[in-house]
Amino acid sequence: MRRLWLVFAQAVTICLAGFFIVVTLRPQWVGAPQAPARSSNTVVLPAPVPALVAPLAQERPLSYASAVTNAAPAVVNVYTSKHLEGNSPLLEDPDLQRLFRELPDLMGRRSTINLGSGVIVHEQGYILTNYHVIEAADAIEVALSDGRQAKAHLIGSDPESDLAVLKVNLPKLAVIQTQEQGQVQVGDVVLAIGNPFGVGQTTTMGIVSGLGRNRLGINIYENFIQTDAAINPGNSGGALVDAIGRLVGINTAIYSETGGSLGIGFAIPASTALAIMNEIIRNGEVTRGWLGLEPQDITPDLIKSFKLKSDAGVIIASVQRHGPAAEAHLLVGDIVLRLNGQEVADSIGLLNQIGPVQPGQMVTLGVLREGKELDVAVKVGVRPQVRK
Repeated sequence: MRRLWLVFAQAVTICLAGFFIVVTLRPQWVGAPQAPARSSNTVVLPAPVPALVAPLAQERPLSYASAVTNAAPAVVNVYTSKHLEGNSPLLEDPDLQRLFRELPDLMGRRSTINLGSGVIVHEQGYILTNYHVIEAADAIEVALSDGRQAKAHLIGSDPESDLAVLKVNLPKLAVIQTQEQGQVQVGDVVLAIGNPFGVGQTTTMGIVSGLGRNRLGINIYENFIQTDAAINPGNSGGALVDAIGRLVGINTAIYSETGGSLGIGFAIPASTALAIMNEIIRNGEVTRGWLGLEPQDITPDLIKSFKLKSDAGVIIASVQRHGPAAEAHLLVGDIVLRLNGQEVADSIGLLNQIGPVQPGQMVTLGVLREGKELDVAVKVGVRPQVRK
């Protein structure tokens, strides 16, 4: 029995060894899968993974060339000349010579030429610029971007807003497009186009840094757009445009202690400038409403003295004799809280509220007098013209 078991064990061992040899050397005999044959010097790479993101398309670099192309032809260089008798030592100042060019006059006088900018806003040849650009000029000439030059006629000016309207008689004028009122926002990209330092038409870029800037001491009526687009001497009267090339404002002033741009420039909103231009064209001047009183902002000391609840409103510091306020029996010390139901924030606010009111109209002032509120009807007068 033992011998039979040994024979069986040896037979099984021989069969298993034979099966192992067959599987290793001839796997196809038993249907086993074959390993792919590989060359010793062949490297098998993994299959490429399909790209998930398509290659970036070739795009044109960010540019405002189209905006400049749209707006620049409507921006002109303004040259104003004034004849001066004799020689003035001021004309020899090197700082002034940067801004003024001097030409000898055949009659022994000097003719100074001031450089500024302007914007063509109407196909009939109307040009907006700053009043201080053409102030006291004996002659005005404009140079267009296409090389044409022409004498310009002064239609009218408004020193209180520092605006003036010129007119040239030339055909085929490029007229700037305007942006709708209220679309300008802080952070919008803007371009300033003008003729700084007389070097020729120049474009600078920035953003709108602030809106409604006032109390700067530049004009009587101030509602400026602030921008960090470089505005230099000679840019005055030029265009501030948006990224499409539409007129946003008229460049007016810079904040600078050296005469160069420090990134704080101011422009009159286009809507304000166009409204003033239309009135100048229609009437020859700008007529504003007037109350005949001097308003004063309410200070913390006045709040304590009058036992007020807030600093809203203005206190009447003086009343002009025979003016609208005097005729309505308003008194020094009265506090104006409202005009036609609208709250008065401060003296600048009252000035801007009464300015657009047509002279002759009646307005109602909400007044605080001796702790009691009352309504006073006032017939608006004509604001006296400021002559500079």
